[in-house]
Amino acid sequence: MAGIGLRDIRKSYGTHMVIHGVDLDIAEGEFLVLVGPSGCGKSTLLRMVAGLEEITGGEMRIGDRVVNALTPAERNIAMVFQDYALYPHMTVAENMGFGLRMRDQNPQMIDQRVRQAAETLKLAPLLERRPGQLSGGQRQRVAMGRAIVRDPQAFLFDEPLSNLDAGLRVEMRLEIAKLHRRIQATTVYVTHDQVEAMTLADRIVVMNAGRMEQVGPPLDLYHRPASLFVARFIGSPTMNTVEVKLNGGGELSIGRARIAVPWLSAVAGTPIVLGIRAEDLSPCDASQAWFTGELAMVERLGGQTFGYLDAGGERMITVEFPRHSTVKVGDLISVKGEGNVLHLFDGKSGRRLEPA
Repeated sequence: MAGIGLRDIRKSYGTHMVIHGVDLDIAEGEFLVLVGPSGCGKSTLLRMVAGLEEITGGEMRIGDRVVNALTPAERNIAMVFQDYALYPHMTVAENMGFGLRMRDQNPQMIDQRVRQAAETLKLAPLLERRPGQLSGGQRQRVAMGRAIVRDPQAFLFDEPLSNLDAGLRVEMRLEIAKLHRRIQATTVYVTHDQVEAMTLADRIVVMNAGRMEQVGPPLDLYHRPASLFVARFIGSPTMNTVEVKLNGGGELSIGRARIAVPWLSAVAGTPIVLGIRAEDLSPCDASQAWFTGELAMVERLGGQTFGYLDAGGERMITVEFPRHSTVKVGDLISVKGEGNVLHLFDGKSGRRLEPA
């Protein structure tokens, strides 16, 4: 296995720049997840690592080699696609060993590696079947097995679970996590699903319009988002964000409450956006309320209950209630948070505000 280094990596199509100077070090054995909305550049960046997209500028290393000019085959990486890319006329064993056969590897060695990978992925009973006889989850495991047998320096996954139903996605997330623990492979994984990112990653890179918005461990991004973009993207349900008034002396006006944040006096005149997560709001007396309104919708998910509070205008505030709560649509609810769970952002730049 090998680490991957990106230095000022850029990609443009003509005059249109889609990747803007990415600097990133991926440690050997690390599981790094690239997340972001459609069109943010995450798959393009992955394809540049794979050698499937030409690098416009910057330097890319895999291990101790600069790979900018190397073909995908020369980079010794393995890629798993969302559409599996299996040959329908070949058996599972033939699909898994195809890459090694193309390299004229010893047939006995190929058979040994295929059987070892099949045992790891619980595919041994299926080796003589063809892709059309397999479920979606089994086909994805075959695609993963084909990557494993090559013993690459790194694994690249491009939204591998997007074609699976919800139940299979959960099952395959577990399989991928277990596989990574066993083989400790350097892995770069692309997804638009932030739940996948939070549950699989050692570190997450949040991409936004071709730039890295924030990089860090999942819980760091959840508890200390560096920008409004990250705050709204990481977490399910998304963080509540509302513009609030900053009074003299660094006092915030939130509904009927006044919260002293003295260091904010240094940014007087800056529009302030407050962020607070659903689990950090709780019912309160109307006289203390940050937000008051009718419940427009209630979601009961078994272990969790979420209410969507119509707080006036276009503001909809998400609140997490105890799972056995009896709240219902139409209830008039008042909620508040605590000062120590606030997230404050510059309303112009979107960047997180913190004491100097």
